[in-house]
Amino acid sequence: QVQLMESGGGSVQDGGSLGLSCAASGYTTNRVCMGWFRQIPGKERERVATIHTGGGNIDYADSVKGRFTISQDNTKKTVYLQMNSLKPEDTAMYYCAAGVWMDPWDCRSVGGYAYWGQGTQVTVSS
Repeated sequence: QVQLMESGGGSVQDGGSLGLSCAASGYTTNRVCMGWFRQIPGKERERVATIHTGGGNIDYADSVKGRFTISQDNTKKTVYLQMNSLKPEDTAMYYCAAGVWMDPWDCRSVGGYAYWGQGTQVTVSS
């Protein structure tokens, strides 16, 4: 059973930085998509950034390009999201997700992620 443990998040002012971590366990393949998604109450879950553990392929939502960086440490099965130049519109619940036996071109599809973390709140005040 894949398990995801998120940490980080919190509150910051406009222009500030925060980092998120997601420690994964329960799989042995490197054909895994790891992603960060976010959701505001009443809205659909939005893809923020994804990375493929085997190929290292990275993809960002247009809204965060140049400000957010996703990275991984495969030895620790941990994925990170460094968020810089945060804006109030980045305020949301952020979720880590994993999709096992996925190829890099599948990583953008929300529906492919079968495992989700509990979520961590990020609040950016103006």
